[in-house]
Amino acid sequence: MDEHIEGVPQPAGRSLTAWRAAAYVAAASVPVTVGFRAAIGSFLDVPVAGWGRLAGLVMVIAVTSGLIALLGQAIRRRRHWLTKTLLALPLALLLTIVGTVCYLGVRHSQPLALPAPTGPYRVGRTTFDWTDTDRIDPLAPEPNRRRELSIWIWYPAPATTGGRPAPYAPGHWARMLQFGILASRLDVVRTHSVADAPVAAGRFPLIVLEPGMGLSVPQFATLAEDLASHGYAVAGVTPTYSANVTVLNGRAVGPTLAGKPSDIDRARQDRLVTVWAADARFVAARMVTAGGSLVGHVDGSRVVYLGHSFGGAASLQACHDDPHCAGAVDMDGTPYGAVVHQGLAAPMMLLGTPGDCVAGSCRPSDAVDRDIDTASRNLHASSTGPSFRYEIAGARHLNFSDYGAYYIPAPLHGLAQLGPINGDRCLTVVSAYATTFADHVLRGGPAPQVDHRYPEAHLAT
Repeated sequence: MDEHIEGVPQPAGRSLTAWRAAAYVAAASVPVTVGFRAAIGSFLDVPVAGWGRLAGLVMVIAVTSGLIALLGQAIRRRRHWLTKTLLALPLALLLTIVGTVCYLGVRHSQPLALPAPTGPYRVGRTTFDWTDTDRIDPLAPEPNRRRELSIWIWYPAPATTGGRPAPYAPGHWARMLQFGILASRLDVVRTHSVADAPVAAGRFPLIVLEPGMGLSVPQFATLAEDLASHGYAVAGVTPTYSANVTVLNGRAVGPTLAGKPSDIDRARQDRLVTVWAADARFVAARMVTAGGSLVGHVDGSRVVYLGHSFGGAASLQACHDDPHCAGAVDMDGTPYGAVVHQGLAAPMMLLGTPGDCVAGSCRPSDAVDRDIDTASRNLHASSTGPSFRYEIAGARHLNFSDYGAYYIPAPLHGLAQLGPINGDRCLTVVSAYATTFADHVLRGGPAPQVDHRYPEAHLAT
C-alpha cells in the first residue's frame, strides 16, 4: 500500500522520481527541437541561425518542458488541497505563457489578404532603383554620395490579367515590420497586384506616394492598389536613410541620424522635408520616361502628391515647389517647410484623426501640439487654393497605413498607434476619399464632399 502522511518526510526516491521524469522530458525535447528548429524558428519568428541561437532555443524549450513535467509530477503526488493549489499556480502560469506564445505563433503565421481594390482595373506592380545624379545625398553616411531611391509603381492592368499575386515584402523588405511574433509575418500578407503585368491601354494620371517617417512605401500597398485600380499610375518612393528599411540593388539600407532624427526640431525637420520633397519631384519627372512597359502610359503633365505623416508634409512641400502639381493629400502629417508660410495655390486634402490639430481644430495640451496647431493654422491662412479637411472617427496615426490590415493583438493597438476603428474599414475610407480628390483635380470630377457611405469620415471643424 502506498501510504502518505502529511508532514512526514517522504523517501528520497519519490522526489528523485519527479526530478527524473522532468529530466527525461527535458532531454527528449532536445532532439525534437534540433530536428524541427527551422519550423520552430519560423513559428516564433526567431530565425535559428548559428550555434548560439540554436543553443538558446534548445535551452528555453528544455527548461520549459522540464518545469511543466516537474510541477505536474509534484501536484500528482500531493494529497492536501492547499499544497496542490500552491503548486498548480506556477504550472497554470507557465501553461498560460506557453499557450499564449502558441496562439500568437499561429496568428502570426496565418495568411491574410489586404482589402481588395474597388476599381475596374486589375493592378500591376513593378520596381526600380533610381539615382538622382543631380543631387548629393545629405542623409548618407558617406560624403559625396548621389541620392539613390527605391521606387515601387502600381499601375492599371487589363481586367483579364491573370497570374499569382506579387509578394508583399520580398527579400529584405520583410524587415519593415519589427513586431516579431506580435504581428503578422509579412510573407503571409497577400496583395492584389501582379508583378510586371501588362499595362492597360491608355495614358494614366500620376500620383506620387510617400510613407511616414520610419515606414517604407510597400506598407501603403492597400491605398496604392486601390488608386491604381481606378486608373492611376502610383509611384511610391521610400525615403532612403529615413525608413527603417530600404532595399537598393538587393542590399538592405537602414536609417541614419540625419535621415531619421531622434528629436522633433522644427528647423531640422524643415531642412529634411526639402530632401523628401525633392525625392517626390524627381520621381514625378522620371516617371514619364520610366522605361519598360510603362513608356507612353504615364501622363506626368499634372501630378498629385500624396503622403502620410512626414510624407504628408513632404507632399505639401513638393506640391508647393512643382508647377505641375494639381493637388496634394496629407494624411495625418504635421506641415513643415516653406509651404507653411507661403501656402498652396493648388487644392489640398487633409485627412486626420479626431482632435489631432492637423485636419481640424484642437485644444493644444503641450508644446508639440501647439507647434502642430500653429503650423496648420499658418498653412491654411497662407493658402489660396481650396482645402478639404476630414477627420476619421476611431482612427489613429498608423491606421492610414497597412498596419490596420495586419494582425496585431487588440491590447497592443494603442502601442501600435491604431485606433478602435476596424483596420480594413479605415483603409477603405481613406482610399475612397483619396480617389475622389484625385478624380476632382486630375479628371475634373466633382469636388470632394462628405460621403454618407462612410459615416466614419466627417468634416473637420
